[in-house]
Amino acid sequence: MVLSLQHISRQIQPNFFHQFRYSRTFLRAAAMSSVRDTTHQSDIGKMKLENDGSFKRAPSAFRNWIYSKDGQFPAERDRYHLYVSYACPWATRTLITRKLKGLEDIIPVTVVSPHMGENGWPFASVDPFPVKDLYFKADPNYGGRFTVPVLWDKKQNTVVNNESSEIIRMLNSAFNDILPPEKAAVDIYPEELRKQIDEVNSWVYDTVNNGVYKAGFAGSQEAYETAVYPLFESLDRLEKMLTGKDYLVGERLTEADIRLFVTVVRFDPVYFSHFKCNLRDIRHGYPAINRWMKKLYWTNEAFRLSTNFQHIKVHYYWSQTKVNPTRVVPVGPVPDIEAL
Repeated sequence: MVLSLQHISRQIQPNFFHQFRYSRTFLRAAAMSSVRDTTHQSDIGKMKLENDGSFKRAPSAFRNWIYSKDGQFPAERDRYHLYVSYACPWATRTLITRKLKGLEDIIPVTVVSPHMGENGWPFASVDPFPVKDLYFKADPNYGGRFTVPVLWDKKQNTVVNNESSEIIRMLNSAFNDILPPEKAAVDIYPEELRKQIDEVNSWVYDTVNNGVYKAGFAGSQEAYETAVYPLFESLDRLEKMLTGKDYLVGERLTEADIRLFVTVVRFDPVYFSHFKCNLRDIRHGYPAINRWMKKLYWTNEAFRLSTNFQHIKVHYYWSQTKVNPTRVVPVGPVPDIEAL
């Protein structure tokens, strides 16, 4: 069934956001942001490139840590809230990890609308407050971009962390003491594989996870080619690594698989055409990567249920008007992902 953009908008749920609606401090943050021009922080169409036309991602600003018991942010049931977008690969990392660890009843989640406008990520078409008001509630002088995921502390009314690579490691271990034994035993960053995981993560992030963005947002031919050729060199390298294997590192699922999956599953529907990463697609050009991706998607519900192709396509093609000024959303590829 093909869904219209209007139908998708009606289906987006505001979920848990109502708990903030009557918060005086939150309303003050919303009022402040409404009179202050923050579009340079929220409007992707106003994103600045480097002088050579290249895209450089700004580092995440909130880097606090949840610990199992002590510290400013101890692990507690229903203290924290996760704000995500199904469209965003960085946020989807956290959704997958949350599901793998069985944290659904411990950390509730709100999914934002895929329609990112001049005010950034909105919670839904019926909600007047965008994600940016969370940032201003945490820091009235915040000057960075309003990104997801956001891990929010409901007790202290502040952002704990907005860096996905750190959030998934917190979710992996910080809550083990309040999880059932079978979920506490799930470990996507095992000590004996950490060195290999970190090595793979490093070049995969630079050339693949962020590489598609560097190619897609490039403002010059030189910047585009500087990004797109290393991207495909890394995909060639990953193809060799995954030939005859189910996982990237060792013989078990690790965060390296999660971090690569969220980019690869978006490649054919979005990055191939929208970001001009079109030397090869995944389904025809990389059989080992394609098999690995399909196996994760079809045999592990944490991956399947965290992947929403409608949100993915609508967000990229509708929101990123510098790349796609018509906002026309393509109907293909069909299927979004092939059968196993």
